[in-house]
Amino acid sequence: MAITVTDHLPVDRAEEILSPKALAFLEGLHQRFAGTRNELLEARQAKRDGVARTSRLDFLPETQQIRDGDWKVAEAPAALQDRRVEMTGPATPAKMAINALNSGAKVWLADLEDASTPTWANVIDAILNLRDAATGSLSYTSPEGKEYKLRTDAPLAVVVARPRGWHLPEKHLLIDGEPAVGALVDFGLHFFHVAKQLVLNGQGPYYYLPKMESHLEARLWNDVFVFAQDFLGLGQGTIRATVLIETIPAAFEMDEILYELRDHASGLNAGRWDYLFSIIKYFRDAGEEFVLPDRASVAMTAPFMRAYTELLVKTCHRRGAFAMGGMAAVIPNRRHPEVTEAAFAKVRADKTREANDGFDGSWVAHPDLVPTCREVFDAVLGERRNQLDKQRPEVSVTADQLLDIASADGQVTEGGLRLNLYVAVAYTAVWLSGNGAVAIHNLMEDAATAEISRSQVWQQIRNKSVLADTGNTVTRELVERILGEETERLRTEVGDEAFRRYYEPASKLIGEICLSENYTDFLTTPAYELVG
Repeated sequence: MAITVTDHLPVDRAEEILSPKALAFLEGLHQRFAGTRNELLEARQAKRDGVARTSRLDFLPETQQIRDGDWKVAEAPAALQDRRVEMTGPATPAKMAINALNSGAKVWLADLEDASTPTWANVIDAILNLRDAATGSLSYTSPEGKEYKLRTDAPLAVVVARPRGWHLPEKHLLIDGEPAVGALVDFGLHFFHVAKQLVLNGQGPYYYLPKMESHLEARLWNDVFVFAQDFLGLGQGTIRATVLIETIPAAFEMDEILYELRDHASGLNAGRWDYLFSIIKYFRDAGEEFVLPDRASVAMTAPFMRAYTELLVKTCHRRGAFAMGGMAAVIPNRRHPEVTEAAFAKVRADKTREANDGFDGSWVAHPDLVPTCREVFDAVLGERRNQLDKQRPEVSVTADQLLDIASADGQVTEGGLRLNLYVAVAYTAVWLSGNGAVAIHNLMEDAATAEISRSQVWQQIRNKSVLADTGNTVTRELVERILGEETERLRTEVGDEAFRRYYEPASKLIGEICLSENYTDFLTTPAYELVG
């Protein structure tokens, strides 16, 4: 097996990360695990094909003994016992990393996935920043001379890094001439360069694992962890992982996923936006009863979303694992007090619901929202570091409840269709420019919300949905017209150069995947071919 790097110097100091020993570690990871990863991606497709025939998912009969068994995950290390507020965001540029570490949050989800465009420069710069953060040397000076340094007057957020999902490739690193596995590249470079330092710091290599669809995919991650810890001579269980339950098949395998990772597991997260995307994707051709209303009207209080989050809390606490709440997408705008006031109110309501349901902490996308989230969880937790003792025995969730999409309030409207196309193009354009976390109309959009937007459009065309506000039927012709109008609107907002470089190709891509007869599993896969 031969490994080839197509660009050895995408950023300054890249040679420190792309060292011969680090590349040998990546080669070893691929030699042992890439084949299994490929088989599991094929298994995903086979399972989806079955759902296309039956419009049905259910709990697995062959793993009933795991769901019924009396077992727990390993106790969390001290650094992860209190996770009441987690800041999320990309690990590059350095300024954003420093602001996240200094935010006052207990944890920083350092995102190499949905909030980061995986340009080769971003991938390597993120690892450099996380290594410098671990050694305490991370700093940045702006062109205007403003200095950014790690704070010393209060604890920094504990880093939990999120590598890419199993499906994404890394085209700048080739294994026997084929693109490497993005997840193994992100994890491998981070673990190799940072794990021992984090242990010396009294913490450890902690990860969020995204986009999984089965416990067998969790088993693969566990095998990767065992190999990696042996490779660096670290004790088994040094790595801790929190799994995002952000696909509908994974919601039926929460116990099994924790069981496979039980020596390394620290919790599950309710990845709400990707979860909605997954529902649309999985049941895209299952008929009108699986067509969600406008994205903005799907609340966490919808019965099928309540079933999902309550099952997650019950499952986690029964197994001694933390239940982590999802992202509140609203963000404050310091120039508009009324927007900021509304953002704080929405975040407070969202986090209050989660804290009262038994979640041990939750996510925010902006440092200004950290105090609000912390205040809500402080009020519920008091002196406790978490609420693992809240067992929720009264919760009993069925497959029908998880799949009761038709119970969601709201309608499909032309306003929602128009917004979906605007957001899909606007987000994709900024993603193509190298930024994966984008504020659009005072909402923090990442790849998940763009995925929902374009998937809803595809599904509405497929189902010939009738728009409640205009009476029009969603057709290819209607979508083409509205896409053109929203693209022109963006042209007037962003200027000619940005439009030509990013927004025009983004609009073309969104048009192609929304109007195609065949559904595109991930927007980021064809978009990745358009970035350097």
